[in-house]
Amino acid sequence: MSHHKVVTGCKLVAVILLWLGASAEDRRAGRAHAAEPQEHTSHRSIGLSDLVIVIQSQRNSFHARRGGQRKVEILQQAAELGQGDPVVLLLHELLEYERDWMIIPLLPNLSATYGQSASWFFFIEEETIITLPNLLKVLHRYEVQEEWFLGKRLHDNEASIIHHYAFSEDPSSFSYPDPAAGWALSIPLLQRLAEQIKHKHLKSDFTIDLKHELALYIWEEGNGPKLTAVPEFCTDTSDKCATTFTTYLPNCGNPVSRKEVFVAVKTCHRFHSERVPVVKATWEKDAGFLEYYSDVTDASIPTINLGVPNTERGHCGKTFAILRRYLSKDVPEADWLLIVDDDTLISLPRLRRLLRCYDPKEAVSLGERYGYSLLLNGYSYTTGGGGMVLSRAAVSRLVSSGCRCYSDDAPDDMVLGRCFTSLGVPITHSPLFHQARPCDYSETLEQAVSFHKHWNIDPVIVYKHWLQDTQPTVEL
Repeated sequence: MSHHKVVTGCKLVAVILLWLGASAEDRRAGRAHAAEPQEHTSHRSIGLSDLVIVIQSQRNSFHARRGGQRKVEILQQAAELGQGDPVVLLLHELLEYERDWMIIPLLPNLSATYGQSASWFFFIEEETIITLPNLLKVLHRYEVQEEWFLGKRLHDNEASIIHHYAFSEDPSSFSYPDPAAGWALSIPLLQRLAEQIKHKHLKSDFTIDLKHELALYIWEEGNGPKLTAVPEFCTDTSDKCATTFTTYLPNCGNPVSRKEVFVAVKTCHRFHSERVPVVKATWEKDAGFLEYYSDVTDASIPTINLGVPNTERGHCGKTFAILRRYLSKDVPEADWLLIVDDDTLISLPRLRRLLRCYDPKEAVSLGERYGYSLLLNGYSYTTGGGGMVLSRAAVSRLVSSGCRCYSDDAPDDMVLGRCFTSLGVPITHSPLFHQARPCDYSETLEQAVSFHKHWNIDPVIVYKHWLQDTQPTVEL
């Protein structure tokens, strides 16, 4: 199945947006990105001691452990080189406030602590591998007294809903970094941003795609530097690469069994004939235990009516009823609960492989992480469309806490996030989950566990192209 056919619907949407026309601000932005800045030769050499490496680790025990292993590997490599040691920080150990995973609010602390000794800050994922000599060669090309924002260039091919249709006239004109390849800030830029954040906050209350919003904040409508593409920041392997990347779907052993994942599909009578058949034609067969929850009982599907009236939005009442049912004796006991919408497309085999990395006895909330009002002591949450995965321990803790919906039509994913934040349960992010369609993401998208929405696409084709494994494994 060709990628062209998969994204035809998205291209149609982009054409409509272009016909409507972009704002004057977007047109100015496009021109501002027309030319890449020229590289310069540094006037002094860069050593490992000039470098602060921040591993964007998470508080969940699996991710904290992986981040710690990466830190040890980097320091061992530095010791073998015998040229001094970089400072290597684990992001989850720096988190004083929930907002700090956004990086930008953390910059004042980084500047105050390391601003006098460091020349570069380099940010990587837990699974990013650094070749330190090659990294030093790259950084040596850039004048350390100037503002630099370096990374592997990503861009939108089509105007994207997750980026609020920014630069809709020319989506490829704006670049943002691929976090898997690592990205760097020179100390002059970091110090200016550290001062800027004290009086100039992000424009939106929502944090949706961190890498894009970070690049927008740095660019500052043309007043700051745009991303400079560095070919040695890689996600594949080459002798010249300063970084490579393994995978967001690590092999932690055999996948968890089908019976350990309870799947809850939220639907309503309106979509019984439109969306439910797509689930049945694609991923339902991979579920060990699955229930459809609707506002009416329909034996042909079958659906279960939880006694919660259907709402046009939010569905918080329905979701909390699902949580209580999951813990009850009415259904088989399972380690994991997956809650999805009826227009969610998901690979359950890949999800079960991913879940092997996590401890169900730990309170785990896993999916695509968004943030709400984080700069004003808000909270993170797992966005519902891409699928919300909860361990039994997390559900038990939440239900017993008494935290509840303020109304049946409250946004369920946000209420869950607010509850978990108040309970100290971290929201664990995986880039494998997606709140939108494949064409709403950059062309480098390769791995996925889920997508969401049937809007202007053929969902069966999308499922087969992106989520159906060509060589299915025998599962219990």
